[in-house]
Amino acid sequence: MRSHLNMSDEKDPVTLKIILIGNSGVGKSSFMNRYVYHRFTNMYRATIGTDFLSKTIDMDGDSVTLQIWDTAGTERFQSLGTPLYRGTHCCMLVFDVTSRTSFLALEEWRKEFLVQAEPQDPSDFPFIVLGNKCDLSGREVSHKKALQWCEETGAEYFEVSAKEDVNVEKPFMRAGQRGLQQYKKHTLENTGHFQITCKQPRETRNTCEC
Repeated sequence: MRSHLNMSDEKDPVTLKIILIGNSGVGKSSFMNRYVYHRFTNMYRATIGTDFLSKTIDMDGDSVTLQIWDTAGTERFQSLGTPLYRGTHCCMLVFDVTSRTSFLALEEWRKEFLVQAEPQDPSDFPFIVLGNKCDLSGREVSHKKALQWCEETGAEYFEVSAKEDVNVEKPFMRAGQRGLQQYKKHTLENTGHFQITCKQPRETRNTCEC
């Protein structure tokens, strides 16, 4: 990990921290790997702690690096929440449309994030909700129900499938757009700030396909 002093030079490359949270097994790692590496596997391994991948995209003519963090959706790793959540520019809440339990858990995940991340303006912080596994039958959460919750909380909603590569690009592009707005609003308003970036290893140690 390295840190550097950024004196608000707008020409510097921008790194946005995007975090995926939600119950274990909803497909956070699969979705992240589908977006970055364009691959999917049915082999399930629970994420141990955290994992992250990076992808550089072009956004309105600017080069922006999305640093995408995948978290373990289990209580034994909740102690990682505070240091992990802070500095996030956009939060992606993930649930499984075939699991009503994972959908009902979104409210607690959202509340926990706001408490531990301590964003400067909680009411304006961007959340994007992903209803994963939309390719499967036997869904327990309707599109209408999910959309209603998102409208009530001010989040944006996308139904996706990591397995079938359905609607994978759009949510990340939107997360980049919303995250960039947060970056410009809360980071560049200071005359100088530290920006912490992590150098991604060639191969991540915990590549979970959950």
